[in-house]
Amino acid sequence: MKRMLSAWLACLLVGLGVYRAEGQGTLAQVGPEVSAELDKMYVRGLQFLRQSQAPEGYWADAQYGREPAVVGLAVVSMLAHGDDPNSGPYNQAIKRGLNYVLSQMNKSTGYIGKSMYNHGFATLSLAEAYGAVSDARLGPALEQAVKVIVSSQKKNPFGAWRYSPESTDADTTISGAQMVALFAARNAGIGVPEESIQNGLKYFLQCQTAEGGFGYTSNSGPNGARAAIGCLVFALAREKNSAAFKSAFRYLQNAPSQNYYQQYYIYYASQAFFHGAPDSWQAWNRKNIETLAASQEADGSWGGQFGAAFSTSASLLSMALNYRYLPIYER
Repeated sequence: MKRMLSAWLACLLVGLGVYRAEGQGTLAQVGPEVSAELDKMYVRGLQFLRQSQAPEGYWADAQYGREPAVVGLAVVSMLAHGDDPNSGPYNQAIKRGLNYVLSQMNKSTGYIGKSMYNHGFATLSLAEAYGAVSDARLGPALEQAVKVIVSSQKKNPFGAWRYSPESTDADTTISGAQMVALFAARNAGIGVPEESIQNGLKYFLQCQTAEGGFGYTSNSGPNGARAAIGCLVFALAREKNSAAFKSAFRYLQNAPSQNYYQQYYIYYASQAFFHGAPDSWQAWNRKNIETLAASQEADGSWGGQFGAAFSTSASLLSMALNYRYLPIYER
């Protein structure tokens, strides 16, 4: 049903002149915020990822390039541009990346990688690919991955998540990754218990500070990145009118930009500002594009402490809201 709806919507928008048709199978949306300069910068980043990908589907630039989370985010950055994932210019890179993510899934438990960070972002990539990429393995794998997230939460005293499915403590960063994956899976038509969503929101409320931000494991020590994660979680839960979201967004608007874990911050901040307010999003988006344009390497990549594959994927995804192509990027 989702694939049929996507095809119908694409045909409708082509008829309305909303999509462009550059290259084979390109469905990338051109809205008022997608300039030729932005699209050129995005394509250069995608070309770097395609050209530097190993045949096995991972990136060998650093140890993190072999992590399913990084591979998954790279796949999502390709899907977010809107090119046909089955016949477009990145179809083989997408296929290799998904093959690698699936190869890292434990066949008996459904656990992907060696940490819940990996599992959350890898599950997100399966959810965004499901219904768009022609691969019969994606649906069953996504269902299995969601079960891991749900069962892990049920065993956790905090109703949230930490480093492993058996963890008895929790933090807001890993929990945010699981929550976003659950929302993406639900968008894709996979059953997600409402109890899981509500318990996750309760944990974030417990960690919200007096300033409106979110602490790491408690309600102290907020920062911009965790404020962005919290904003996104409540926005995707359709709780943007809640006091929790409003106070978190006020905190984010006044929080200083982070120079450490910069790409991690802009990946979440872009989505938080997008959901928060149109004017704030426009201002943040312009500044982010300017910063990324000035820091993009000659080969199309971006550098960072976690390697070029992660930094490039996160940088691209911070601009992907301009295309509004993926379901997870809807307001």
